[in-house]
Amino acid sequence: MNALAEFLASPRRVALAVFLAAAATIGGALVFEHGLGLRPCPLCLVQRNPYYLAMPVALGLALLPPRPALERASGFGLLLLALVFLVSAGLGAYHAGVEWGWWLGPSDCAGTGGASPEAVGDFLQSLQGVRVVSCTEAAWRFLGLSLAGWNVLISLAIAAVAALGAKAALARG
Repeated sequence: MNALAEFLASPRRVALAVFLAAAATIGGALVFEHGLGLRPCPLCLVQRNPYYLAMPVALGLALLPPRPALERASGFGLLLLALVFLVSAGLGAYHAGVEWGWWLGPSDCAGTGGASPEAVGDFLQSLQGVRVVSCTEAAWRFLGLSLAGWNVLISLAIAAVAALGAKAALARG
């Protein structure tokens, strides 16, 4: 049995790999946000939701006891994770298309103004500190891809691993 087949033979290992990849991706997003000061736009924040949904599911699957009776349930759980990451890839592709100007983004993608001030003077003062984060401009690119583009690739890779793990588990279960 080759290494990939051996890896895919364990739904627990596949689920743990999905969890670790998702956690590393969210960790990277938080480093870009808090460590490097790249504030996320509303679409960036929406793209994190599939990861937040998938991480506890993947961790739960990884912690299931290794029982043959749970093999089928693990396969369906991995299939669910594959679908979640396909949705994540779709969200990333939509955002990347907005950045490239291929289509319009949501109308609320211009940033937030924060709390509403009491007086006009306070309002003008608060405007000086507002930094609008637009969904139409990539804050950072690497090898020509924005973070939204990288999310597409990462999500597709995670979806593929989860789908292959699901296929292996359901074939045995």
